[in-house]
Amino acid sequence: MLRVAIIGLGTVSTVHYNGIKTSKNGQLVAVCDIDETRQFVYEDVPFYNDVEKMLEQEDIDVAHICLPHYLHHEVSKICLENGVHVFQEKPLSIDYQEGAKTKELAETHKAKIGICFQNRYNDSVIELKRILKEEDTSWITAIKGLVAWNRPEVYYRAQPWRGKWAEAGAGTIINQAIHTLDLIQWFGGDLRFCKASLSNITNMAIEVEDTAVANFTFDNGTTAFYMSTNAYAINSSVELEVVTQKATYVIKENKLFKFDKDGNVTKLAEDEKVQGTKFYYGASHATAIQRFYDAVENDTDDYISVADALPSMLMIDAMKQSSQSNQSLDVSEIINH
Repeated sequence: MLRVAIIGLGTVSTVHYNGIKTSKNGQLVAVCDIDETRQFVYEDVPFYNDVEKMLEQEDIDVAHICLPHYLHHEVSKICLENGVHVFQEKPLSIDYQEGAKTKELAETHKAKIGICFQNRYNDSVIELKRILKEEDTSWITAIKGLVAWNRPEVYYRAQPWRGKWAEAGAGTIINQAIHTLDLIQWFGGDLRFCKASLSNITNMAIEVEDTAVANFTFDNGTTAFYMSTNAYAINSSVELEVVTQKATYVIKENKLFKFDKDGNVTKLAEDEKVQGTKFYYGASHATAIQRFYDAVENDTDDYISVADALPSMLMIDAMKQSSQSNQSLDVSEIINH
């Protein structure tokens, strides 16, 4: 049984806790947060307010990092240097360059770093990936990703770091819609060019953008259109569309549909659902956690790695720089920086 700790007891930590609790081989043995009022969240689990002290006093196999974005790299480094595997909540890092440093950490330490891009394990995504790999769909010509959610100002007031460039890295593109960006690049391939516009269309007192629009071009010629916003009235269903030469595939309302050239529509898959106010997180956190635990126990690479997650940071940095310059950006400028 793996001895597990959670570092950071904010909103998303409860999702990780549920995944630990339902896993076959993980047991929560310690939690850590600088806010000592949270020591009663898990009353039967030892509480610490210092990561290094916790690692000194507890025998930890895996640490779940559920901290503000700007702390991800720093705390992952501490854990790896203490021989502790890391399962890290998204995003990978505050920006691409820091993500590249985390990749170096993962390559130079025996302990593993897994990134929580759980939507890759949704049934709809798995089936679409299989179809594109195994069936005669011809090549992908276009991809569309749409995220229209709601985040009121109280969301940022509750955790002010969420609205700051230096601590969050960005707004909707890194906090709400990064999973959609991850899937766009997972289907699209290696990114080449980006033209984007980031803006604020609400009156919230935040630094980061609440709305983003982008066009991406990949090395294989596939193009993608992306839009995300936190300015909608509700958390609407995420939509992902993949157009091939023979059919169009759409994931919406957690279902995968095929639209053929004759206008026929077929439902191909449907995701497992979760109940509650955070239903839009999806139900695959537990799958991602279990996959990582199995990889740790069996010493395999069957999990979402830092290298898998780094392209999403490239897309985010490309959007930020393109918006600032109001020009199309060749992403090699970021990679070779």
